[in-house]
Amino acid sequence: MGVTTQADTGTRRSGGKTIAAGFLAALMMLMALSLWTIVPLIWLWIGSQVAATQFPSLGPYVIVLVGVVATIMFAAWILGWMNELYLNLTGTHTVDPIRLGWLRSLRDSEAQHPPTLLEFVVVGSVLLAATCLLFWFLFFAGSPLPTG
Repeated sequence: MGVTTQADTGTRRSGGKTIAAGFLAALMMLMALSLWTIVPLIWLWIGSQVAATQFPSLGPYVIVLVGVVATIMFAAWILGWMNELYLNLTGTHTVDPIRLGWLRSLRDSEAQHPPTLLEFVVVGSVLLAATCLLFWFLFFAGSPLPTG
């Protein structure tokens, strides 16, 4: 006896599926953000533990590079699987953009597909990571120039 909502596709969803879809979208966003934060930091730490000296040979760098690439590829596969699960829960794969009437061109057509949740999550995580990097660079990094 759950709460039901009417989706754009004309199918009925229970309130539990809506909550699960929202939780899944939040989990996808966290996983996408980890691609730019947690994954590189963990592999840098692993590479630092492998290095015997402060000036290591090529080995730790290769371990970090291969580890980061392999982990990101695995995470991308998991994100794709989660997107398919989201599709099964909601019955739609799109996140409809909000277009104000005065921003719409007369040439706008329905031929363009709206972005999927996966596209929305990955682009959002990249923009957030770039914004954080810019904020850090402008306010916390300090000057690389020698002071004298």
